[in-house]
Amino acid sequence: MRSVVRAGLLLAAFAGPALAEPDVLAKPEGELVLQVHGAIGRTNLNGAAVFDMAMLKALPKVTLDTSTAVTDGVRRFDGFLMRDLLVHVVARGDTVTATALNDYVIEFDAREFSRYDVVVAYQMDGKPLLPSGKGPLWIVYPRDQHAELQDIRYDYRWVWQLKRLDVE
Repeated sequence: MRSVVRAGLLLAAFAGPALAEPDVLAKPEGELVLQVHGAIGRTNLNGAAVFDMAMLKALPKVTLDTSTAVTDGVRRFDGFLMRDLLVHVVARGDTVTATALNDYVIEFDAREFSRYDVVVAYQMDGKPLLPSGKGPLWIVYPRDQHAELQDIRYDYRWVWQLKRLDVE
């Protein structure tokens, strides 16, 4: 049985330039890294959007320097903004539920991804995140840029070994 940790109020919607793009995403050619299910408008496999690492790296790249609750010092994270991914799949929900490889599950208020530059990282300090560590994907908040994000309630939202998102 999985438990869901609630991360806040659940009200938001994503729309943007991706609405003008085709409804079908390209098919992944490499190993599947991330699945996005639920209220999305762009799919590529059985009503879901599935991505290999090359597809994720094709999203606009961002770099974030921040400390974490589980590493020493400030670390450099490379990846993409969660909101960019959600716009890319034409997400139409108020909540996003993230699931990790170890079946850890947490539900986010989708507005957080507009309010903060939440990064889905695939590299830390220039090295790929591996499943034996925090990878292949790690949800990272800009905690050093916003004092309110240094609260333990936000630490639960740093999902490492991210494998799936569900939009409702």
